[in-house]
Amino acid sequence: MRILESDSIASVKLRIQSYKGFFVKKQKLVFEGKELSRNNSCVRDYGVAEGNVLHLILRFSDLQAIIVRTVCGKEFKFHVERTRNVGYVKNQIAKKGKGFGDLKDQELICNGEELEDQRLTDEICKKDDVVIHLVFRKSAKVSARPVEKDFEISIEALDLNERGTNVVDGGQDECGTQSKQLEVVAGKPLQGDFLLEPLIVNPKIELPLVIKKLINSTFDGLESGNQPIRSSEGSGGAYFMQDAFGQEYISVFKPIDEEPMAVNNPRGLPLSIDGEGLKKGTRVGEGALREVAAYLLDHPRSGPHLLKDTGFARVPPTVMVKCLYQGFNFPEGYEYASKNIKIGSLQMFMKNCGSCEDMGPRAFPVDEVHKISVLDIRLANADRHAGNILVQRDSDGQIVLIPIDHGYCLPENSERKN
Repeated sequence: MRILESDSIASVKLRIQSYKGFFVKKQKLVFEGKELSRNNSCVRDYGVAEGNVLHLILRFSDLQAIIVRTVCGKEFKFHVERTRNVGYVKNQIAKKGKGFGDLKDQELICNGEELEDQRLTDEICKKDDVVIHLVFRKSAKVSARPVEKDFEISIEALDLNERGTNVVDGGQDECGTQSKQLEVVAGKPLQGDFLLEPLIVNPKIELPLVIKKLINSTFDGLESGNQPIRSSEGSGGAYFMQDAFGQEYISVFKPIDEEPMAVNNPRGLPLSIDGEGLKKGTRVGEGALREVAAYLLDHPRSGPHLLKDTGFARVPPTVMVKCLYQGFNFPEGYEYASKNIKIGSLQMFMKNCGSCEDMGPRAFPVDEVHKISVLDIRLANADRHAGNILVQRDSDGQIVLIPIDHGYCLPENSERKN
């Protein structure tokens, strides 16, 4: 690539992404054995000059190679994160392929099976270089005229090239696809019933703006039909809630009835006999309340949480909500009824580059470690480990630690060991 010495490292990575499809966060650039880690720095700051060679290191453990092929033989190749769904793939096709912008007209098929938008690519593509077939249905003009006691229906559909030539019954389009008689069948009703609202205990207390925005964004995702995605980690039910476009995670919902040893736990853990949780001094069904308590107690130094304020130790915004959606765990079957409404904690999803398990402790800033230590002492947290501390990088490339999973804080009692 031809780049300027004044170009930033971030812009170079973006160009690599646009040329090759490798996500920026999966890239690591190395020059003379040193990583170009400061994204806002210029190329010249690292001594890179004309003719020098940069080494690109890619982490593919979370990526899949997917090929989408149309009936015309046109192919789209993507490197897709394993946590993405079919709806995300359709959006990428719309961006790359001219004339495929209308997502509702796209139909992806793999091994003869039509793929629903909410399905994860990891479930479909068990190996790399899987071929998914794309069928695209263009809008059609439908007209009807009475013939005695019946109606005669004419359907006129435009081809994909939009050159003004119409595909008529019995003809062929430019892809060589023979059109056929259409059978009119009754449509299935949409399953759009759901519920999401904050659990109000004291109506006099107004929710912070950041919490209102969190609930509204999650609501928009459910309204758009984007299914909650159950996390493969942890011992309880935790669901990633998507945005309205199905491209990003907005929040994480943890129902109290799916907590470890609770009645609807999806991990197969035994039901608690006496109501005690996995940790001494905790009760089954109270984990969501403790998640919210951790957020409230981790308030900013300036006072209550506002729109952009973060707490002292950066516990993500969390609120108790009532939620009903068919994507949750219902062992006895789903029914849109008040008896199936789930109560739990809704926590903002924090974008990250992994957890503290992915790197050595020497990389952690001392101030960040101290903040979490102070938080855990205040909360008497009984479950802090490297897996529930997320790692972010701020605009300057510095490491920021995000503590999560506070379902076992504030125990009712503790055991003292001699």
